[in-house]
Amino acid sequence: MKENQALNTVKNVFLGVCTLFFIWPFYWMLSGSFKKLKVAMQIPPEWFPLQPTFRNYSSLMVDYPTLKWLFNSIFISSVCTILVLLLSSLSAYSIAKIRFSGSKLIFAMMVGAMTIPHTVLFIPLFKLMNQLHLVNTLWGALLPMVGWPFGVFLLKQFIQTLPNELLESGKIDGCNEWQLFSRIIIPLAKPGLAVLAIFTFVNSWNDYVWQLIILSKKSVYSLPLGVKVASQVSEFGIDYGIALAGAMVATVPILAIFLYFQKYFTKGITLGALKG
Repeated sequence: MKENQALNTVKNVFLGVCTLFFIWPFYWMLSGSFKKLKVAMQIPPEWFPLQPTFRNYSSLMVDYPTLKWLFNSIFISSVCTILVLLLSSLSAYSIAKIRFSGSKLIFAMMVGAMTIPHTVLFIPLFKLMNQLHLVNTLWGALLPMVGWPFGVFLLKQFIQTLPNELLESGKIDGCNEWQLFSRIIIPLAKPGLAVLAIFTFVNSWNDYVWQLIILSKKSVYSLPLGVKVASQVSEFGIDYGIALAGAMVATVPILAIFLYFQKYFTKGITLGALKG
């Protein structure tokens, strides 16, 4: 018993240290957002803001169209998530449960596409968006992310674990393919859909490089791009207080999405582990 208690104590101490290690960057970002530029850059650092100020947040909200940038980011991430869930679930269902010639080849090509670095596609994607007159538009920023092979891979593996007897029962009751998909597959695949929703929203929210390439007008900037402009005091200088305040504003939606879908996220991982 004493050995078990000692082992549990060591585990708890180790987990506590790991927790502090991962929480520290968030704390530094939060405390830095309430510091003036001079204080934020001083050495040795001020671990806790002795004279906190809301100037960074007020400057970010008043001097720049931050709410517009926030709306743009929410629009890009939300629409991208909805489209990815719709298209990935349809593709995953057809590959996992409908037998047709070439299904394994199509799935193998999708898995192979996951190995292609995203940066390799920037030039052809930009040319395509330019031909479609979608440069400097929110649709041009989100559409290239809709065709995400990982989404099909994730949902296919999840839907494949669902028993075929349920679909056979549905067919006996007179359900067509769309009814089987919408009334049987989708309700049972909610944990997998929630996991994919989190991954997609976070991935599209943080897709800074592509948004930097496709968006050059301030009116269509996403929040990460807008924060970069707001914190740029000169060609070589950055106002770290405003940058950290913008990072906090950009973190809140991601944190809220994760906390809301946390139970589905955990359930999806657990079910995948048990059924895999």
